[in-house]
Amino acid sequence: MAELPDFALAADAPEAGRPRFSICTLVTRTAEYAGMIESFVAKGFGPGDCEYLYLDNESGNRFDAFAGYNLFLARARGDFVILCHQDILLHADDRAALEARLSELTSLDPHWAVCGNAGGVGLGRRAVRISDPHGADQKRGPFPIPASALDENFMIVRGEANLAMSRDLEGFHFYGADLCIVADFLGWSSWVIDFHLFHKSFGPVDERFFRLRQAAARKYRRAMRPRWIVTTVTDFFVSGSRAASRVLTSPAARLPRRAAILLRKLRRR
Repeated sequence: MAELPDFALAADAPEAGRPRFSICTLVTRTAEYAGMIESFVAKGFGPGDCEYLYLDNESGNRFDAFAGYNLFLARARGDFVILCHQDILLHADDRAALEARLSELTSLDPHWAVCGNAGGVGLGRRAVRISDPHGADQKRGPFPIPASALDENFMIVRGEANLAMSRDLEGFHFYGADLCIVADFLGWSSWVIDFHLFHKSFGPVDERFFRLRQAAARKYRRAMRPRWIVTTVTDFFVSGSRAASRVLTSPAARLPRRAAILLRKLRRR
C-alpha cells in the first residue's frame, strides 16, 4: 500500500489504555482513504485515543466485507468500532456530536449494539442522515429509531457486544443487515442515529447485488427454520408461529416422545 499518514497505521496505538474508537476500513484507493482519515482527525478523532485499522484491497479484493470486518471486530480494541467506507468524509458533525448521540442512545436503550446514519426501520420505510449524490443534508427520522438493517457506509459497533458477521455469507452487500440480525439474535438492538456525514457514492444495485440477496435469503431461511431443540434434559419446539410453538411444547405434545423413550428403556431390559 502506498504511504499513509503515520497515525493511519496505528494498530498498536494509543500506547496507553484502551482506545475510545477503532476506525476500520477496507481500502482500495489509498489517496481517498487518506482523505477520509484527515476528515476524522479534523473532527476530533485524533491518534491519542483512536486507532485506525485497514485491510489492503488495493491490488485486488483479498478481503470481502464479511471476512474483513470479522477480522476487524475480532482485533479492534476500541470501546466503539466504526466500520466505514473509504469514501466518506466528516464534514458536518464531529466527535462531540457523536459522543452525545451515543450517550443519548445508551440512556434510551442500554442494550444497543450497533448503530449507523442510515437504515431500514420498517417495510418501505428508511431513516437517513447523510449527504450523498442523492442530495445534500438529507434528514429523515425521527432519531434515534430502531433499525432492522443498517447502511454499510458508516456503522458503529459496541465493543462489549462481541458481535461478528456470518461465516457462510460473502461479498460486499447485506453485511449491515447481517450484523443487525446477529445482534438481535444475541439480545441486542440496532438503531439509526442523527449523525450527519458526506458519502461520495452509493452502492450499485446490479446482478451481483441480487445474487447476494438470494444467498442471504437462503441463509436466513435455513437459520430461522422451525425446529425441535433437544437437550439431555428436555426438549421444546421453536417457530415463528407462537401458536405452533405453544402447541408443540405443551405437555400433551410431549406425551408421544415420553412414550417412545419409555418403550426404548423397556426394550433394553
